[in-house]
Amino acid sequence: MPKLTAHPFARPFLQASMSPSPRPKSILFPSLSLGDRLLVFRRRLLSSSFPASSVQSPFMAGGDVGSHDRGSVAMAYEEALNCLSSLITRRTRADGTNNGDEFDLLFDYLKMLELDESLSQLKVIHVAGTKGKGSTCTFTESILRNCGLRTGLFTSPHLIDVRERFRLDGVDICEEKFLAYFWWCWERLQEKTNDDVPMPTYFRFLALLAFKIFTAEQVDVAILEVGLGGKFDATNVVESPIVCGISSLGYDHMEILGNTLGEIAGEKAGIFKRGVPAYTVPQPDEAMPVLKDKASQLNISLQIVSPLNIELLKGQQLGLHGEHQNINAGLAVALSSTWLKKTGHAEGMNLDETTCLPEQFVRGLATATLQGRAQIVPDPLLQIQNESLSKGGLVFYLDGAHSPESLETCATWFSHAVKEDSQQSDSFREQTARNDNHQSDSLEEQTARKILLFNCMSVRDPQLLLPPLINTCARNGVYFHKALFVPNHSVFNKVGSHATPPTDPQHVDLSWQLTLQRAWENLTSDKGVGNHKVSQEIRRADLSNTRDTMNSSVFPSLQLAIKWLRESAQLNRSTRFQVLVTGSLHLVGDVLRLLKK
Repeated sequence: MPKLTAHPFARPFLQASMSPSPRPKSILFPSLSLGDRLLVFRRRLLSSSFPASSVQSPFMAGGDVGSHDRGSVAMAYEEALNCLSSLITRRTRADGTNNGDEFDLLFDYLKMLELDESLSQLKVIHVAGTKGKGSTCTFTESILRNCGLRTGLFTSPHLIDVRERFRLDGVDICEEKFLAYFWWCWERLQEKTNDDVPMPTYFRFLALLAFKIFTAEQVDVAILEVGLGGKFDATNVVESPIVCGISSLGYDHMEILGNTLGEIAGEKAGIFKRGVPAYTVPQPDEAMPVLKDKASQLNISLQIVSPLNIELLKGQQLGLHGEHQNINAGLAVALSSTWLKKTGHAEGMNLDETTCLPEQFVRGLATATLQGRAQIVPDPLLQIQNESLSKGGLVFYLDGAHSPESLETCATWFSHAVKEDSQQSDSFREQTARNDNHQSDSLEEQTARKILLFNCMSVRDPQLLLPPLINTCARNGVYFHKALFVPNHSVFNKVGSHATPPTDPQHVDLSWQLTLQRAWENLTSDKGVGNHKVSQEIRRADLSNTRDTMNSSVFPSLQLAIKWLRESAQLNRSTRFQVLVTGSLHLVGDVLRLLKK
């Protein structure tokens, strides 16, 4: 891989105060422009006499940052993302035939970055799984942060900005610190790698960056979510975590992890370490014996955790919605309790009591947040334009489910959520009518239309993904009136924050979306699952540039699909459009990005 070099002004070595200590009040080089300050700090960071953790940010060194300097920051960030994009490669199965995709190279990278010793001191909670590992990590981080600990959380993938993967004390790392640590790692790896030890691949670099951030920031606890699999995942270079856990297992990434639940469980169990407590949740019959056997080989006891009893929340609700989150919350409680006990932070908390939870745990579980998982977002544009949303509106229900099991869970959550939304809307309209002289207007009949906005990666089988979604919704009395299929807005081989798809709809490859549409039509025809036939027509917005049928449409871009939904909501003000966005975390992130604009 060629060495990438950038102009020092476009690629600054930024250094925000890289320790928990307060920001220095001194002003260095106040008369220099930002570009000159960046050059000075670049040289200082390259000098061995100035360790990364002691250098002040050039953005803090000269007072206000003008519009020109803000442009330099944006350039610096885009340049970093371009470099990061250069590390993306085709994913291959890591197994014994290729030494875990050269897994041992990770130990070389740690030495190059002088992280081997500091990483061994990091007090890690390591979590793998197919479903719920991100939620489990989020709950765990929130619990421990509410216990007064300084936390670091590394998760994947990101939805909008790569900085979401690195959270310090529950907040995404700021651009300053991200750039500082990014270039600190990049420069050293560019200098020391060679043909025998090439630059790390995309996710491996991100994991190494997380190790650098968490060690330099001196976090009390680092919660690491496995990216893919377990045994050969970059996070598994951590040799002595405090505790590890495996969330619910299912079929996903089979082209890499194996075709059976047993094979997949074997890969996930690769994070187990001798002498390290291990926890899991109830698993399929094919998977659990594999996990137990791996634990037995390492002479550790695998503890099976029951779902959280919601009565322990003392009337509060979990911060992450959906009944399935009780499973993840139960695992998070077990991981947090064990970590606190093993690290000597359990003083004053009765962690062995099974009939109640410490107040810090309850607060952590209730305030946990995670974008793109069972998330409900009313369309902000229509909220601004419409004064009365009680009669209609446009609401997005976002969940990044992308496996058969997780889509079934997603469908259960969506079904309950739209019913609750309808009940709240009816109650609101009735209350409005009682206070309104024009009751006939206030009680105008409201209808609801369920729309599916869907995409998934082409390695997945829609014949496996769509039936659990359709059938589970139908069992709960929820039917989709239309399905919209779109290509992802994201550019998969680029991490740039402003990446955009082709603007000409004629030049967009929609072959995969048409395949999804055909699968949907087959499943919802009279021969298949059977679709709900609506008795009342709604006014139709423009569907030009789409491949449209009665039950589905293929749009050449996500923007056009959102535009159609907004126009439909405007044309049908007494109709509430409830849009489930699922099938891909990339799609969920793209929708969130567009809604925030």
